[in-house]
Amino acid sequence: MQKIAPLRIGYLSINPPIIQGGMGVRISRANLASAVASEGCAGVIASVGLGAYEHAPGADFEEVNRIALRDEIRKARQRTSGVIGVNAMVALSNYESLVRVCVQENVDMIISGAGLPLHLPAYTAGTNIQLVPVVSSVRSLQIIHRKWMKEFNRCPDAVVVEGMKAGGHLGYSLEQLERNNPALDETIADVLQFTRQLPKPIPVIAAGGIFTGHEMAHYLRAGAAGVQMATRFVCTEECDANIRFKQTYLGARPEDITLINSPVGLPGRVIRNAFVEKINQGHTIPFKCKYRCLRTCNPSTAPYCIAEVLARAAEGEMDQAFAFAGSNAWRCSEIVSVKQLIQKIMQEYEDADRHDSVESMGPERISYTFSPQ
Repeated sequence: MQKIAPLRIGYLSINPPIIQGGMGVRISRANLASAVASEGCAGVIASVGLGAYEHAPGADFEEVNRIALRDEIRKARQRTSGVIGVNAMVALSNYESLVRVCVQENVDMIISGAGLPLHLPAYTAGTNIQLVPVVSSVRSLQIIHRKWMKEFNRCPDAVVVEGMKAGGHLGYSLEQLERNNPALDETIADVLQFTRQLPKPIPVIAAGGIFTGHEMAHYLRAGAAGVQMATRFVCTEECDANIRFKQTYLGARPEDITLINSPVGLPGRVIRNAFVEKINQGHTIPFKCKYRCLRTCNPSTAPYCIAEVLARAAEGEMDQAFAFAGSNAWRCSEIVSVKQLIQKIMQEYEDADRHDSVESMGPERISYTFSPQ
């Protein structure tokens, strides 16, 4: 059995080569990120909506979230010496402000998507923070690479290639999602062809619907240096979400994983519930926008406030909210510790490596039974 290679991003060594995906609003905070980092993987805090802005009328949205991000980074640092990153969405109105906090707190890496992070190197100049854009196509990476090299003489330190089976807001059209085209394998191959031609190859990280060690083995064999997983970390004891949010995953069936049109102008993958049915039927929730949190949101036409809905979800108020989730969320079957989960993923990886039979592995709900060590 071949020993798994660590994911190397600049000076960082991540082993097992798993990045825990950033999940907002308030789903992946210091508790989850530090637990993941303590197991050798990369723990990621999602910077979007960290502050309890909805409970602070008149408070400065930017300042509340800046303080909250700083607090979460420091909490994580106190709990682990492992790799801690922050996911920062380009579409956020306070994007630069949040990145500046990451610089002040000297996080290990910034993972940035939901738009092209064309100016990210300008905000992090003079630091050793590793910069990892998230893309859905090779063209997006080419644009970022060209811009960074021309203006900052900086190459991305790694790239996350996110496919169509991811949760939350997706960088694809509804038509592409319904056709499942392009497949993640195809996009990974295109990105690898580009990165291998560069003077300094960029580590490629596969993401979007990767749920098991079997699937991780598949993408590592295909040339990826690591994988990003988010959905599977929700049903852990350390995940920062309310237990009722986690129970939404545990109770989901395959047919409950569905797509919606988000108020921010992007498709979103969620778990169907009564609230989702209401909005699909045209139900609206009038609101006054106090936040201006997303550049792509038009409050005058939005049927509801996505920020408030996601904040309620994190608190477990699922009758007034929905859970973002990847396409494999229905495969979660119980809540376990992060340590147990990563052990299980590595058992699955070793099984795939031993039997060389990734393609024969059909979807099933995951059992967390462990053999005695």
